[in-house]
Amino acid sequence: MMSAQHRAAETVLAANGVTMIFGGLTALNNVSLELGEGRILGLIGPNGAGKTTLFNCLTGLYTPTKGSVRLRGAQLPSDPAKVTSAGIARTFQNIRLFPNMTVLENVLVGRHIQMKQGPIASVLHGPWFRRDERAAREKSRDFLNFVGLRDIENEVARNLPYGDQRRLEIARALATEPTVLLLDEPTAGMNPQETEAARQLIFRIRETGISTVVIEHDTKFIFSLCDSVSVLVQGEVLVEGSPETVRDDPRVIEAYLGKPREEVEADVEGARTTIIPRYDDDQTTVMEQYREDQP
Repeated sequence: MMSAQHRAAETVLAANGVTMIFGGLTALNNVSLELGEGRILGLIGPNGAGKTTLFNCLTGLYTPTKGSVRLRGAQLPSDPAKVTSAGIARTFQNIRLFPNMTVLENVLVGRHIQMKQGPIASVLHGPWFRRDERAAREKSRDFLNFVGLRDIENEVARNLPYGDQRRLEIARALATEPTVLLLDEPTAGMNPQETEAARQLIFRIRETGISTVVIEHDTKFIFSLCDSVSVLVQGEVLVEGSPETVRDDPRVIEAYLGKPREEVEADVEGARTTIIPRYDDDQTTVMEQYREDQP
C-alpha cells in the first residue's frame, strides 16, 4: 500500500486570509496557508510573529476577525471541542497535562471524545459503557506504545522527565484520532537526543496519514523535518516554500537577525574567515592568538 508520504497531497487544512485584531493591534494580517494530506508544514518566525495566535485560530480558541479556516473544505466551528471532534488536535508551547493523573488517564482524557455513550450511560455504568471504557483503555495503550510510554502507564504524569511529558501530550492528542495535528514547539527545552527522538516520532505520525503543522524556533530541526515551511513576521507571511527555498531567502535572515542583507552577508563572510580553526606551529588557533594579542 502506498504510504502517506507518497500520496497526492490533497489539501486537508486551509486558512484563507485569516486576520486577527485585538483592539487596535493586528496580530495576524491576511494569512493564508495550505496543508496537504500526509504532509508536514513548518511555521517559523521571530517571537511575537503571530504563530501561536494562528494556531489558536486554527483550533477555534479564537474566531478570526476576517478570513476562514476549512478542514477538507468544511468551515471549522468556533468551538475548540467541536474543532477537536472535526479532526484537529494540538499540543501547547507550555505542557498542559493533568499532573496528578497517571500516564494512561491523561491519554484517556483525549480518547473519551471518541466514546459514543451519553451522560446517562456514564452515570449508570451499564454494560455498554463498561465495554466502551475497556475499548478506550486498550486504544489508549496503543497510543502510549506508539510514543514509547506503554511501560509507564501507571506513573503519575508530574513524575515524568520533561521529554516524556512532551511525548505524553502528543499521545493524548493522537488519542482523539485527528486528521491534522498541530505541534507548538514540541522540542522546546529538549537535549539533542530528545530532539532527534521527537523528529523520528513526527515522521512516524506522518506515515499514519496524519497531516502535521509544527511551530518551532529550532530552524535546523524544521528544515530537516518539513515538506514545506512558512515564515511569519509581524503577523504576515513573509516567505513560503520548500525548506531549501526558505532557508536561502535573505529576507528570512534579515527577519531573524534584524539586519539588512548586505550586513548579514558581511557578518557571515567575516565569521568564515575568523572562526574556522587554523593552526600554527605551536597548535594555537588564530582566534586564540587574537585574544592573546589584545590588551
